[in-house]
Amino acid sequence: MPHVTVHLLRHGEVHNPQGVLYGRLPEFHLSQLGRQMADTLAEYFRKRSDDGANIVYLAASPLTRAQETALPTALALDLAIHTEDRIIEAENYFEGMKVNKAELRRPRHWRQFSNPLRPSWGEPYKDQAARVREAVQDARAKAVQLAGADYAEHGAEAIMVSHQLPIWATRLSAEGKHLWHDPRKRECTLTSITSFVFNEDGSLLRVDYSEPAAALLPGASSTPGA
Repeated sequence: MPHVTVHLLRHGEVHNPQGVLYGRLPEFHLSQLGRQMADTLAEYFRKRSDDGANIVYLAASPLTRAQETALPTALALDLAIHTEDRIIEAENYFEGMKVNKAELRRPRHWRQFSNPLRPSWGEPYKDQAARVREAVQDARAKAVQLAGADYAEHGAEAIMVSHQLPIWATRLSAEGKHLWHDPRKRECTLTSITSFVFNEDGSLLRVDYSEPAAALLPGASSTPGA
């Protein structure tokens, strides 16, 4: 039975010398290490394609870091990059700030912590998961369409370059787990791949996780986008 796999790929390391929570701010580009990560992922997907993976669709969040991460893969696979607004970074009250203990203790921020389960400081987890899952399903259908006659024999795959928190919320939702969590325990490193594997009828078969650029992670910046 042919399967469709939609890979949610987190972007590479961002050049962020001020250490701010960059969120949806424009013009946050990949660092040199981030570009190496993107190249590593492009080579990973090229090898998958050479080994028979039928990768037919590539999309990215509109944010600069996601588009730059997608570019080497687009060139390696000769695919266009489709901009997908629904997989953008989460909204966050603290966007543009240095989020440290001293800043968080300021009384003017306290009301933002009224409901950490939603969370009250940003876009609700359930809203993030809903929009990304909708985009994933559309990418699944698009991959089947683009695969055409090859789908029956080789299945189809799509790649979507997104951001840590929306990817993690989507995975938790898909696995039937509660969405509130400790951000330090997210399994979604830079340029990691969270893969949603679907049966022919569109039902979710499983969620896989891999880190093709793991060798580049030591020393990488851990400043979150949101």
